[in-house]
Amino acid sequence: MAYYRQVGDVPPKRHTQFRRPDGGLYREELVGTEGFSADSSLLYHRFVPSAIADARAWELPDQALVANSPLRPRHLRLPELFPGDARHIAQYRAVDAVTGRRLLLGNGDVRISYVVAARPSPYYRDAVGDECAFVEAGGATVETSFGALEVGHGDLVVLPRGVIHRWVPTGPDPLRLYVVEASSHITPPSRYLTRYGQFLEQAPYCERDLRAPAEPMLADGTDVEVHVRHRAGGPAGLAGTVHVFPEHPFDVVGWDGCLYPFAFNVADFEPITGRVHQPPPVHQVFAGRDFVICAFVPRKVDYHPRAVPVPYYHSNVDSDEVMFYVAGDYEARRGSGIGRGSVSLHPGGHTHGPQPGAVERSLGAEFFDELAIMVDTFRPLGLGEGALAVDDPGYAWTWAGAEGTASPASAFPGAG
Repeated sequence: MAYYRQVGDVPPKRHTQFRRPDGGLYREELVGTEGFSADSSLLYHRFVPSAIADARAWELPDQALVANSPLRPRHLRLPELFPGDARHIAQYRAVDAVTGRRLLLGNGDVRISYVVAARPSPYYRDAVGDECAFVEAGGATVETSFGALEVGHGDLVVLPRGVIHRWVPTGPDPLRLYVVEASSHITPPSRYLTRYGQFLEQAPYCERDLRAPAEPMLADGTDVEVHVRHRAGGPAGLAGTVHVFPEHPFDVVGWDGCLYPFAFNVADFEPITGRVHQPPPVHQVFAGRDFVICAFVPRKVDYHPRAVPVPYYHSNVDSDEVMFYVAGDYEARRGSGIGRGSVSLHPGGHTHGPQPGAVERSLGAEFFDELAIMVDTFRPLGLGEGALAVDDPGYAWTWAGAEGTASPASAFPGAG
């Protein structure tokens, strides 16, 4: 983010003495990207941010991936992964939003997980890449070293690589998160920005729509454990470590810069429409290395007198398409078993589009009441243990007239 913010107390000039009330020095930390040549922020700590008192291995949730072979489209029934009946909801009091994640899909650029949690997570740092978590339902306070964010349904929460944070669910319902873990940074698309980083007039959202921490978050404590996901050797190239900080890492009295956690609610995304059907790039919200994140929000649809509002059939020559169906009625998928809480994977090498009858039913429609989050990747996605557990075996044949297996909408209280 090239949008500058200042929170809390900072000295008038960077890299100069900044003293505590007792006369001691605050510790200045530069959090920067791309080797001192891109966005950064300066943080001012009460304690030494490098100090750790212990380190031990942490076994990550299952990170194994298997190939989508034989190649076919997939329907993942997430309500079966975390059922919503009262008996299971009680179990989620023992699940947190970090260690409870179930891996759905992934490759070397991005991993997509899902979790339902009612317990505060451990302090956590993703040292592999940025994370973008979509809040499907429930609410939480995201406590970070930059300050706190209050988040709820529809929020896309972007947490830059290396930021220490934790998820604290709030409210009566469990927190449902659809998490995109990148191996790179996650930013607004460059075509939405001027060469200096300001949002352009034609962008579907702008700086005013982004919520960042507004005040420092200071906490006391000793021997504080922080779970770290980081790069390593081995088949997955990932490993976990628990660092023990002698003093609480939430000790930042002030910060300024252009790199920080923020939230953006999809209700603030202004859809771009036209006389005829617009292609998926108009729905793009963020970009990472070799993947994009899009939001299909409620919108007026095509207004040419002979318009066909649902998508045309298309081949993903260069990408895999993943759609998470959050709310509303996704017209193009009617009859496929897709429902609220479903995830579809349409891989490169398969022509996909509306289910049989969807084109005819859409004619004359003026408005689509739907909410879906899409991730397109430019390298093939493998299937994680979460996907294998809830894969609909009949979905691939629904274009030929077979019936898919519906996701039970009743399993999603509060979603949408």
